[in-house]
Amino acid sequence: MESNITYYEQINPENTDITFRLVKERLKALDIKKLVLASTTGATAKKALEYFKGMDVKLIVVPHQFDFRRDKNPFPQELVTMIKESGHEVHFGTMLFHTDELYGSNIPIVMANLLRCFSQGTKVCFEIVLMTTDAGLLVKGERVIAIAGTGRGSDTALVMQASSSRNLKKLRVNEIICKPINPMNIDEIREKLYPTKDS
Repeated sequence: MESNITYYEQINPENTDITFRLVKERLKALDIKKLVLASTTGATAKKALEYFKGMDVKLIVVPHQFDFRRDKNPFPQELVTMIKESGHEVHFGTMLFHTDELYGSNIPIVMANLLRCFSQGTKVCFEIVLMTTDAGLLVKGERVIAIAGTGRGSDTALVMQASSSRNLKKLRVNEIICKPINPMNIDEIREKLYPTKDS
């Protein structure tokens, strides 16, 4: 079989519209019924809610867990209500690749940095599919599309078969829909997301 992959030369929020269009095409072609979407501030979730409106697809939005880098979670509670009232889901769960301080192991960091070699969004797609399966919002083997990005917006989309963190070996990436051609490493990502006054 043949399938096209879109590569982004620039990392910016404008990639989101293209990503959503590509995802919509794959949803129709593959008859997938669930989208797992990372959204930190809710901006991408709002856009997705509107973009995929009227399609026979359930959105599962995954914001940052509470008390992650900020005292107040930036994802608005009124948007949580809106998403749930629209028949979709929002899941605030433990971010599995950020548990080193909880368990005292650097394995999650090593896994995260390895996945970032593909893209930050790839790392997040793996994480949010594992998290939502752990929460019972996906079932093992269920085919979904996971969407995430670098900084703001979405630049990575993967067709995946879900699995839980207890059955990591069963997690599958069936297709890459899109990703940045030149992903950033963790230091570059931190500099982009959390610039210091000197930078």
